[in-house]
Amino acid sequence: MDELRAVYGGGMNKFNGWGVTLYDSLDTMWIMDLKEEFNQSLQLISKQEFEPQAISPMAPFFETVIRYLGGLLSAYALSNEPILLHQADALALKLLPVFNGTQSGLPAYSVNVKTGLTGFSWTQNMVIFAEATSCQLEYKYLAKLTGRKEYYDKVERAMDIIYDAKPKNGLFADKWTADGKQFGDHHSVGGLADSGYEYFLKQWLLMGDVKARDQYLISIEGIINNLLHLTPNRELLYVTGETYSQPTNSMDHLSCFLPGLLALGTYTLPFHLLPPKKAELHKWAAEGLASTCYLLYADQRSGLGPDSVRMSDAGKWVDFVQAWEDSGRRGAVPPGLRENSPVREGGFDKKEYRVMQQAYYLRPETIESFYILYKTTGNVKWRERGWEVFQAIQQFAKTKYGYASIASVEIPPHRALDEMPSFFLAETLKYLYLLFDDTGLLPLDEWVFNTEAHPLPVFEWTKEEREKFGIPSEGL
Repeated sequence: MDELRAVYGGGMNKFNGWGVTLYDSLDTMWIMDLKEEFNQSLQLISKQEFEPQAISPMAPFFETVIRYLGGLLSAYALSNEPILLHQADALALKLLPVFNGTQSGLPAYSVNVKTGLTGFSWTQNMVIFAEATSCQLEYKYLAKLTGRKEYYDKVERAMDIIYDAKPKNGLFADKWTADGKQFGDHHSVGGLADSGYEYFLKQWLLMGDVKARDQYLISIEGIINNLLHLTPNRELLYVTGETYSQPTNSMDHLSCFLPGLLALGTYTLPFHLLPPKKAELHKWAAEGLASTCYLLYADQRSGLGPDSVRMSDAGKWVDFVQAWEDSGRRGAVPPGLRENSPVREGGFDKKEYRVMQQAYYLRPETIESFYILYKTTGNVKWRERGWEVFQAIQQFAKTKYGYASIASVEIPPHRALDEMPSFFLAETLKYLYLLFDDTGLLPLDEWVFNTEAHPLPVFEWTKEEREKFGIPSEGL
């Protein structure tokens, strides 16, 4: 079955009924040297035919790509087991009709892998920015491995639509119409947008895509200038959404991937693209945001982070930074980088945020950022903070059968929910493991993690591949 019922045992099907936890944890098993379990998994995977299930015949494209396809490709890259590539190719072909589900070529929400019929979710013929743009790493790497031109063409067509929009400030609307137009005026880096921005940088890191890299630079400036805000007293740096240029002041746990992305950008982008002064700003943003993500854990009685909060807002971060620069950098640290102590007692007035969604869903984003910040800065505090989170997970989330989401991070007894999302094994535990690895596993200049933490090896297109796929040589 797809996911474990962590409290009462047994399983449930949520993502196609093909056993998503198995696929999502393949590379985790390999990395942790659980080769016996890995080999047992191969026996099951070799028999999988990816047929629609009666309960839910429609496969959600985004989740299937990042979990199943990403898991297969990463495990293949690590182990070189042929069955993994064979199954990745078979699955990718069955998903491909999803791009025929809109008149623009953006992918529909879901596809019947037997009939090719496509469908939409609650968005009613809307395409989500993150979902439309988060298939690039997987399909382009598979194009490299198989030589299938349609893999490259379909996903690059979706990117062309995104690039052609050229939004103000580099911020893309969270929702798009099926004919390829932005819908509404809400911008964020939360669940509807997050990996779209992530994959701009990562397409360049994985395969040298200059168009994607340049869009990352434009968009990250828009994020820093418009979506980063400060609270008034603790000076917590946070990232929020905006509607018609007005901040919502909400921050999702999902947004805690952003400090890691910023840190990765400052670590990898050359000086002529990210000059020292800009790189310094990006580094401050990464460290300040990651510290806030840490405090959202440390402030709670359980030591685990809530799924969303609403912050007390003092204004845009860049305005405070500019005022600090104008003062001759008066003060020990830039705004947003103060070392705050956790606030366990007191409510909104002391913490400067109100918890909106109390649950902790075993999410990985904060740990992901700790991992990247530790690897790029060497500052041991990110390890120490990761260890605190791990201890809280052990204390409150561990069950007889596995690990469970927690209904409330603040109100005892922190009741366990009867679920263990597959990303807990794919991402949360993997990033914790790698945070404490000293053997040089998966160097950041040789591997690129997809948004489900599946590492893919950096590669270059050959001259023949560039000609076949229509990739301009100057774009590399």
